[in-house]
Amino acid sequence: QVQFVESGGGLVQPGGSLRLSCAVSGIVFRLSTMDWYRQAPGKQREYVAGITLVGRTKYAASVEGRFTISRDNTKKTVYLQMNSLNPEDTAVYYCNTAPPDSTWGQGTQVTVSS
Repeated sequence: QVQFVESGGGLVQPGGSLRLSCAVSGIVFRLSTMDWYRQAPGKQREYVAGITLVGRTKYAASVEGRFTISRDNTKKTVYLQMNSLNPEDTAVYYCNTAPPDSTWGQGTQVTVSS
């Protein structure tokens, strides 16, 4: 059974940075496209970024140029480096496969506030 364990969230001031990690098990990670999603209070979950098995990346317009997705196949982990954070980035962040599995992790909370 697939399992996603997100970590690295926290409270950060506007303009700050965080690096999220997502450890994945239960799938052939190196053959999987991986995505990051986020869900802000009162809003639907939205796509943030994705990375293919060959390292091709894609970003939502709202994070393009500020966030960087990467992966380490030996560690079965996908990362999200987030820079120039603003309050609109406040959300619970999740990773999943593409297309998404029905199983979701607990997510990691990111709060951007002064």
